[in-house]
Amino acid sequence: MAYALAADLVMLVHFVFLLYVALGGFLAWRRPGLIVPHIAAAAWGLLSATVGMDCPLTAWEDAARRHAGEQGIPHGFIGTYLTGVIYPADRLVEAQLLVASVVLASWIGFAVRLRRRRPARKA
Repeated sequence: MAYALAADLVMLVHFVFLLYVALGGFLAWRRPGLIVPHIAAAAWGLLSATVGMDCPLTAWEDAARRHAGEQGIPHGFIGTYLTGVIYPADRLVEAQLLVASVVLASWIGFAVRLRRRRPARKA
């Protein structure tokens, strides 16, 4: 029971992390200090998507599920919970490009807002 609960908590944290990767740049519009951790999270997401770096959260959830007597998550977090559920399995690249576009849009908006907050310099 404890392992199943731990697995569910790790799954929840993983979903929140993915939401932060996709939308954290918009949070930085209000809280500029969040931009640095968001850049780090987005870089991790980029590395994971492009070179297949495994996320430790996936390994922790998989181990906890196996200890609980469950199957585990043999297809990884994205393959288990998102691909074929949130978007069609044959649209993975399009989904990744959409998330990347949202991240870039949030960073552009962050830069514009930051520039507007700073007073103009006098010559």
